[in-house]
Amino acid sequence: MQAFLKNSTPKAPAAAPNHWEQRYDAQNSDKSGEGEVCVRFLSCADIPSLLELEQKKWTDDQRADAAMLASRIAAFPDLSVGAFCPRTGSAQASLFMKPTRHDHIRQYPTWADCARKQHGDESTRTGALFGISLSSVDPKAANAIFEFFWPYALKHGWSDVYLGSPVPGLRGWLSKNPDISVVQYVRSKRQGLPLDPQLRYYFKKGFRKIVAIRDNYFPHEPSLDVGVLILGKVPLSGLSFIWKRVPLPWLQRMKKLFFLCL
Repeated sequence: MQAFLKNSTPKAPAAAPNHWEQRYDAQNSDKSGEGEVCVRFLSCADIPSLLELEQKKWTDDQRADAAMLASRIAAFPDLSVGAFCPRTGSAQASLFMKPTRHDHIRQYPTWADCARKQHGDESTRTGALFGISLSSVDPKAANAIFEFFWPYALKHGWSDVYLGSPVPGLRGWLSKNPDISVVQYVRSKRQGLPLDPQLRYYFKKGFRKIVAIRDNYFPHEPSLDVGVLILGKVPLSGLSFIWKRVPLPWLQRMKKLFFLCL
């Protein structure tokens, strides 16, 4: 899950209305505790702060520019989430997603293909999402984003989330173990966890199924441009027939429980 950046900031389009904001008040924001990040759905007013986050996190060929960020927010405001420092207002993490179809996402060869808006992908009947980009300079902020989003996912009927993960340990591992294949490295585990640190991070977040291993997936030198399409289940989504009838505030009170169910 990656992104890109340019020096200038084009005029952003007006933010599309967010139907969650229309149905639920409190500005769709959440503070997990004193001194922790503030998490909410994004608007185009957040783009300057998001650009700073992109600058900190990604290289020139990976960053999202202002037009890309604005397009993502306008297209899917319900699937664009940010975590902000309550003191400075700076973005600490962001997550952009889009609806997808299982058969489509499994055959796309590159991140750009997966992230591109495709005809028919907007159908929510599949219950599947693709994570376009997860950017974070604070692990707690990334955790807070998932914690914030899971109740909305359950309420909306989302059950599956695909991510395209780099494998930053690949280059170093192959240099020391030239007889080991890329597939062996990606699928190898130590004490039940993936060898690669990024895959291990996502594994702990519930993304445990490797769907595909792609060459030339995304420009990422430590990964030798290899990407791994992984799949995770939204915690407790098997009971979607119940959650659709439960008021969102009740689900939000259960947010700590979701991580225990991964």
